[in-house]
Amino acid sequence: MAKGQKFSKSDVSIKMVEGSVLRGKITLETGKRVSDIFTQADNPFVVLCDVVGSQGTGSKVMIVNKNHIVWVEPEENAA
Repeated sequence: MAKGQKFSKSDVSIKMVEGSVLRGKITLETGKRVSDIFTQADNPFVVLCDVVGSQGTGSKVMIVNKNHIVWVEPEENAA
């Protein structure tokens, strides 16, 4: 992260190809949208924080391969 950059967290739900749904937070640069992470970034992975899975199982951080994602839904409080 570059010095002086501003970031915010956005709540998202992510449907995985095997059927599970993950809910967590994605870190965004100020002025960026959730869709920018999935359409404009070259990195094949996305980092989720405060993750809760469909069975209610929780995890602090999860690194997810974008090739295994069916859809992403920003939550109402998303930036």
